Amino acid sequence: MKSLAELAAIKEKMQGKVVLREGSNDIRVVVGMATCGIAAGARPVLNAFVEEVNNAGLADKVTVTQTGCIGICQYEPVVEIFEAGKEKVTYLKMTAEKAKEVVEKHLKGGQPISEYVIKNI
Repeated sequence: MKSLAELAAIKEKMQGKVVLREGSNDIRVVVGMATCGIAAGARPVLNAFVEEVNNAGLADKVTVTQTGCIGICQYEPVVEIFEAGKEKVTYLKMTAEKAKEVVEKHLKGGQPISEYVIKNI
């Protein structure tokens, strides 16, 4: 970064991603970002959700955020999806590729991917 204009351009580019994380929409995607989650690869998962939700045009419906320890460290990275009027869905051992699939099939298509889900947590 060599100028104030360059810094302003970076800020503007990232602003959409920050707003996406701060929203209060009907669907919340929560990525566990405690040290265990980060060590297991949660940061690329969080980034993939933010990018894919934005690219899919779901920013007005879906909020992507992070949290601390979810309590099931052996299954990290863990992602919980909360939808108004529905039971929470907990995805285990997520990757950026799985996150893209979850956005397409679950968030856009309305069908959770049962092979990535744990029941009753």
